[in-house]
Amino acid sequence: MRQPSLFLPHGGGPCFFLNENGPVPETWRPMGDFLSGVIARLKQRPRAILIVSAHWEEPAFTVHTGERPSLLFDYGGFPPHTYQLQWEAPGAPELAHRAATLLGAAGFDPREETQRGWDHGVFIPLKVAVPAADIPTAQLSLRAPRLGEAYDAAAHIAAGRALAPLRDEGVLILGSGMSFHNMRLRDGSAQQAADRFDQALTELVTNPDPDLRNAGLARWESLPEARIAHPPRQEDHLLPLMVVAGAAGSDRGEQIFRDRVIGWTVSAYRFG
Repeated sequence: MRQPSLFLPHGGGPCFFLNENGPVPETWRPMGDFLSGVIARLKQRPRAILIVSAHWEEPAFTVHTGERPSLLFDYGGFPPHTYQLQWEAPGAPELAHRAATLLGAAGFDPREETQRGWDHGVFIPLKVAVPAADIPTAQLSLRAPRLGEAYDAAAHIAAGRALAPLRDEGVLILGSGMSFHNMRLRDGSAQQAADRFDQALTELVTNPDPDLRNAGLARWESLPEARIAHPPRQEDHLLPLMVVAGAAGSDRGEQIFRDRVIGWTVSAYRFG
């Protein structure tokens, strides 16, 4: 039942569903094709999913414990039909409570809540990956930085390490973000910088020494072009990777997808 931990790109807004009742737009088709095969490529189907999205942060790590979460359409300027999308997977409150317990035992002060809906970092990629919406899913937030401080990458790695036992309980740990995410640079001008950052990040993620890997990820901003890839205080799309890497334990990372889209180079990674 042991599951891997995965870091997946979730695209831009409802990008895979822009054509109502039509195909995925050509720009996003390779990513959509990749996401559609994520579950099929696993050795065993997970009994549940714990997902960390770039689009939810709280002062403390927080889990959603609702049984039937609604959808949070936290994007703007898209066709009307994209605000009527549905993905009705059941929540996983027992998994959420278990995750909170593990985080508490590791010295964190986790919170629980029931009201927030699944943001598009959850339901957009999972609507592609799990179209039948038949895998119970729980969401974990990022931990927001304190005023005047930066996001704490090391804390997110430590949180992932605390959650690692879930993998042996049949839980697929997913990080949903984008390995490159700079909304001001979508005109192709950052392509070379994106390639350099992607190469450096991939070399780090695939380092066979997990201690060196995690130490490097904790200092990710020292990678080439890091602040072009993720400007200061906008690294929320990279932080889910830290949780996933922490949950990896000694498993070596591998790059399982790479694409160029809207002037960015983006990758997906798997551990285990």
